Amino acid sequence: MTKINTISDLNALRNKIINEQKKFKITVTLCGGTGCQASGSQAVIDALKNELAKQQLMQTVYVRRTGCHGFCEQGPLMVIEPGNIFYCHISPEDVFEIVSKTILKGEVIEKLLYKDPVSGNLIKTEKEIPFYKAQDRHLLSQNMKVDPCSIEDYIAMGGYAALAKTIFEIPPDRIIKEIKESGLRGRGGGGFPTGRKWAECYEAPGNEKYVICNADEGDPGAYMDRCVLEGNPHLIIEGMMIGAWAVGAREGYVYVRNEYPLAVKNIKIAIQQAMNMGILGEKIFGSSFSFHIEVARGGGAFVCGESTALMASIEGKVGEPRPKDVHTVVDGLWNKPTTLNNVETWANVPSIILNGSSWFASKGSKGSKGTKILALTGHIKNTGLVEVPMGTPIRTVLFDIGGGALNGKTIKAVQTGGPSGGCLPDSKFDLPIDFDALYEAGSMIGSGGMVVMGKETCMVDVAKYFLTFLQDESCGKCVPCRLGIDRMLEIITTITEGRGKPEQIELLQELGDTISQTSLCGLGKTAANPVLSTLRYFREEYDAHINEKRCSAGVCQALITYRIDPEKCTFCGVCKSTCPHNAIIGQKKQVHSIDLQLCQKCGICRSECKFDAIFVN
Repeated sequence: MTKINTISDLNALRNKIINEQKKFKITVTLCGGTGCQASGSQAVIDALKNELAKQQLMQTVYVRRTGCHGFCEQGPLMVIEPGNIFYCHISPEDVFEIVSKTILKGEVIEKLLYKDPVSGNLIKTEKEIPFYKAQDRHLLSQNMKVDPCSIEDYIAMGGYAALAKTIFEIPPDRIIKEIKESGLRGRGGGGFPTGRKWAECYEAPGNEKYVICNADEGDPGAYMDRCVLEGNPHLIIEGMMIGAWAVGAREGYVYVRNEYPLAVKNIKIAIQQAMNMGILGEKIFGSSFSFHIEVARGGGAFVCGESTALMASIEGKVGEPRPKDVHTVVDGLWNKPTTLNNVETWANVPSIILNGSSWFASKGSKGSKGTKILALTGHIKNTGLVEVPMGTPIRTVLFDIGGGALNGKTIKAVQTGGPSGGCLPDSKFDLPIDFDALYEAGSMIGSGGMVVMGKETCMVDVAKYFLTFLQDESCGKCVPCRLGIDRMLEIITTITEGRGKPEQIELLQELGDTISQTSLCGLGKTAANPVLSTLRYFREEYDAHINEKRCSAGVCQALITYRIDPEKCTFCGVCKSTCPHNAIIGQKKQVHSIDLQLCQKCGICRSECKFDAIFVN
């Protein structure tokens, strides 16, 4: 591997790689992210390489396996250049036809094109697909340009140019000034101004300082950081190195959750490649700047996403938070000044240095600059990773990008910010995706999770679900969080079981406010959000559960019964054969009924009935 000792070496290598890649007439980009791998993308990649070798095309066709392209539900995904031809749901059996028709003859295979669910039209290019068309994919688009295990790909794309510019042209105080003026705020949830954090660490006394990348992404349904870290690990390394130069650090850590094996693998490969080239290590580019990175694997605790608990975990201690009166920028890892940002925050740094703070600040809203990656999941047509400018209305994401609710139904609510976020009703869908606007509405951006809920969702049950998660993940160190969440969950459970009392509503509100104000760390301070937001916007559902003993969504088992509509029943017997409790009564060619004494309300009969003959009463 080429050793880079100077900026001239870096530029020469970049030109050499670009010239070598220009020799290929066609580039086939295949998504190798976790989502597409689960759909069998590796088998497609292997089949493609074998077919190209068989037809002696390896010298003319460049195959690039990349990280996540975002449209996960359509995977495995393939893009062929020139032409930006977009194929989805690829299988190994399609490879021969792709090579024979598209690669050799330039013919488009219609059965592999994306079909718009609204218009029914087949769409040839990625940029014309509504899911992509309405986005501003700054970070995610870079995933498509690099093989995460190829430092050459990253350098060809302009990688490490920002680092070189930083070391030789911009002193630390000017770097910090540039980050401040960009308006970059932490993408991990709190939205703290990044430049301010760096400035405080820079000014902290001491020669031994650290920078940390928080990749302990624990929110259910959120995988933004995983996508960026496993798809473009050199971007994170470069961002951390620029941050280290700015604050005066020589060592850094990437703290990544153990459940992200591909991200762990790729970041370790990237670190080793950068070390081998001399980009990481001692006297980088022949300068006086030295920097080393280690990977620390988390043990799966949600609370270790909190900065002080994360640092305790790296030190080999129990992952518990510290009081907030001691700031980690002064007293952080091993009691040394430490700058911690999450994956997406670090990923934005190189482009700010190359393009300038005004470029970054030109996107977004007044108080929230740049773009934000969101994980769009739930009861919506188009699920996947979405990147939009800050300030984009929630409605744009749900309908222009997400395509609206599944099966033509209605979207009832959307939860933003993960289990510590809030649930917003359709009347709030015109709110901008903005740190301050969502906070005022009782929710938060968080790390970027966005869970869409349909009319069949019970909001009381949703609050119960997230409280259960947070109860399991609480470290138990402080009383408000440990006992408060337990008590709130106990009350919510009684309500879903039909034993709720009107006075419990006021008690839930009081408990939620107390936990938010007195808990030690961010987990506890936001733990009550699912309850407080559903009380605020869906109070009528709580009242129905308590006063009428009724769950309008038909979810809470203690408050529902299943019935068979005799007008819709076709006497097929499917429900009877699938009922595990033998609760279905009736012979073939006779109307069936349900024995309520035997029915356990599992819902299998309803899900198996193809005629919507079984309803919830």
